[in-house]
Amino acid sequence: MLGFGGIARKLLGSSNDRLVKKYRHQIDAINALEDEFSQLSDAELRGKTDEFKKQLAEGKSVDTILVPAFAVVREASKRTLGLRHFDVQLIGGIVLHHGNIAEMKTGEGKTLVATLAVYLNALKDEGVHVVTVNDYLASRDATDMGRLYGFLGLTTGVIVHGMSDAQRRAAYACDVTYGTNNELGFDYLRDNMKYERAQMVQRGHHYAIVDEVDSILIDEARTPLIISGPLDDRSELYKTIDGFIPQLSKEDYDLDEKQRTATFTEDGTEKLERLLEEAGHLQGASLYDIENVAIVHHVNNALKAHQLFQRDKDYIVRGDEVVIIDEFTGRMMPGRRFSEGLHQALEAKENVTIQPENQTLASITFQNYFRMYEKLAGMTGTAQTEAAEFGDIYGLDVIEVPTNLPIARIDEDDEVYRTFEEKFRAISQEIRDAHSRGQPILVGTVSIEKSEHLAEILKRDGLKNFKVLNARHHEEEAGIVAQAGVPGAVTIATNMAGRGTDIQLGGNPQMRIDTELGDMPEGPERQKAEAAIRAEVGLLKKQAIENGGLYVLATERHESRRIDNQLRGRSGRQGDPGRSKFYLSLQDDLMRIFGSDRMDGMLQKLGLKEGEAIVHPWINKALERAQKKVEARNFDIRKNLLKYDDVMNDQRRVVFEQRVELMEASPEEVAETTTDMRHETVESLVKRHIPERSYPEQWTTTELRDETREILNLDLPVIEWAQEEGVAEDDIRERMTEAADKHVSDKTERFGEDMMAYVQRSLVLQTIDGLWREHLVNLDHLRNVVGFRGYAQRDPLIEYKSEAFELFQKMLANMRERVTTQVMQVEIVQQNGPQHDLAPPEEMEAHHFDATTGEDTMGDGSNRMTANFTPTAADGLRVDADDPDQWGKVGRNELCPCGSGRKFKHCHGAYV
Repeated sequence: MLGFGGIARKLLGSSNDRLVKKYRHQIDAINALEDEFSQLSDAELRGKTDEFKKQLAEGKSVDTILVPAFAVVREASKRTLGLRHFDVQLIGGIVLHHGNIAEMKTGEGKTLVATLAVYLNALKDEGVHVVTVNDYLASRDATDMGRLYGFLGLTTGVIVHGMSDAQRRAAYACDVTYGTNNELGFDYLRDNMKYERAQMVQRGHHYAIVDEVDSILIDEARTPLIISGPLDDRSELYKTIDGFIPQLSKEDYDLDEKQRTATFTEDGTEKLERLLEEAGHLQGASLYDIENVAIVHHVNNALKAHQLFQRDKDYIVRGDEVVIIDEFTGRMMPGRRFSEGLHQALEAKENVTIQPENQTLASITFQNYFRMYEKLAGMTGTAQTEAAEFGDIYGLDVIEVPTNLPIARIDEDDEVYRTFEEKFRAISQEIRDAHSRGQPILVGTVSIEKSEHLAEILKRDGLKNFKVLNARHHEEEAGIVAQAGVPGAVTIATNMAGRGTDIQLGGNPQMRIDTELGDMPEGPERQKAEAAIRAEVGLLKKQAIENGGLYVLATERHESRRIDNQLRGRSGRQGDPGRSKFYLSLQDDLMRIFGSDRMDGMLQKLGLKEGEAIVHPWINKALERAQKKVEARNFDIRKNLLKYDDVMNDQRRVVFEQRVELMEASPEEVAETTTDMRHETVESLVKRHIPERSYPEQWTTTELRDETREILNLDLPVIEWAQEEGVAEDDIRERMTEAADKHVSDKTERFGEDMMAYVQRSLVLQTIDGLWREHLVNLDHLRNVVGFRGYAQRDPLIEYKSEAFELFQKMLANMRERVTTQVMQVEIVQQNGPQHDLAPPEEMEAHHFDATTGEDTMGDGSNRMTANFTPTAADGLRVDADDPDQWGKVGRNELCPCGSGRKFKHCHGAYV
């Protein structure tokens, strides 16, 4: 029986239906132009691009030219790709243009849909980014769709792993740029480590369309992209703190072995404070003062290392290294290290060589990266279940686009077995039955291990002819998925494998042509071979349809309904027949979440025999309710993480904007910036030693004189000034400011305004970068310990915001003081040797950790960020990198022949 909401939807249509209906008049207008535009020559159709750009330059908005622009793209697509956009694809294009998410079923042609919104928004000459989940899809789509854009006079670029900065800059300068989410995010971080505006590769964040938007903005958004580099050697600090732990008694700390946490009691904290003070490592009166946030992190790690990690159980000492033991398999894991300083604490405990920590140099979450775009849109087959999250975090509405043809797939009720063994026996039998009747079958598993386990069972049961895919996005995987619709094909895949590649019944003719006829030259023979392949695929498609279409068999329910729907949606494309079914057992993870123990007992009492399954629509509904609970919990986790990341994001934006402003500043503006810093430094110096409304006898003038020498590099008669009758703090501050300004202006006269601006700009950028990295470490440490404030009935997030702000203010004060000191002390001389400080660290690594497994998705060797350059002389010949006499004349903006990868003016031709 329908409720009131259901009756209203039936009579009036849902809000989604009403919105789609509203777009119909624009679709009619686009269709009305089809005959007219089909009469245009290629040159006339190409000329429409210039016509549109002129209209936009005259003040028209892109919305006003949507109808003719979409009609032009449809006509160009027919001529270049042989594909005509369906009406529903035009609706999808409008949804994307309006900055929403188009939910379109698998096989509805999302790649082609994007061309409509991409073309329209690229006409503004600000660049459009199309984001994909892997390099293969980025390259494929840029090549295929680039033909259409090129025909219409737009340029297309692609960003993939391993490209140089020059190649990346050229790709971002194109009208349309395809790339993966990882590459775009890392380019943004790397750009904000550059020392000249011209070295940056991205040119802004105008409009992005994210393909597989749920995968990128939901699944991968829980963990940040990180660029890391080696940290300064802190081995002495680790050894010192490690020596304190044996001096503590059991009353000095509380252990929770189950949660693997260790906290100091009040007595333990007091004892530690005394020990740290004696060793000179305590700043202020309390261990928990904000200045000691890094020390708190170190002592907590040392306590964990001694009390929670046991030698020969959690790790072993082999030679001069600590090797982790896997808690599940008991195997050694050489090369793996505990993070955030814990491994170093274990090395100090075992008295082996302490390896340097890796420091975060820059990081950002996909949530905050993609929220930088002025306009963002996305497309996927499954977004509706996460609509609340898309709306809440990204301000994106999910619009369901109707299918071109009605869906003919049959979705059967789940089959639930008591045990894993019974379930897999039934699955094996079902797969062999489908294979014997010639029905193509795609088997979805939740993990690599389970896909391999099923493969072993099938081999044991006599089925040899099948393919196994383990979500390692590359071309070979896409090729296997593309042929999964061939009659009798058995393809076992993790749920995410091959995403972005369409499964066509009978196979993908174009992929077969590319694979089988790749080396054959153009001509009658090739045309004949292509026709034969297309004819064969046509017969295979007919056969696959007769055998029931693609059968999607899932071996388990995922904790997210969206992933289940993705898998199910691989079948039944473009009105094809198909079937889907989920096989479950009471031992599955999701079943255990909502009490399968009780259900097991009940089913046994009801007389469910071994090998029998229970099938009922109620079970499907119960599972969906369980999935909704898990989804809600995961959303809360992501939302909470974002609240913390937003704090850092606000600070990151300030720092990165300051860097760009400084790189673009004129010599006068650079001088003004450092002058302001100098004046604020003098003011804080005077405030420290001459408090407001104090008497001269309360002034600490000796310390003021000493700090003036140290910070300002000036020997000023501060003590004598203070002894003058009637002198006030303002007088002393003005005299100090005047002396400091004169010192800098004398240098500027000696070295020239341009050279002085160059040096000051370099000093400020280096100082910002160094302090920002230290600040990131402090924020990491603060984040790890702030949760304990909850025990004191204080909100950890509010505490984090407040202390992070305080740390940021201190960082800015430090920056002003350090820059002032360096500017006051710097002497500029021509140097022959290399100057390394004017470029980012040479050794950098990229990381993005999978939120569910903790595995580094870039840990396959693709994470190195060091560039290799072949040293060449001015005439282009290979030279000896160590012999500057061979180099001849090198331009200041050319790469240095020493092979460092820096420009000559930043290296052997640098000023210091």
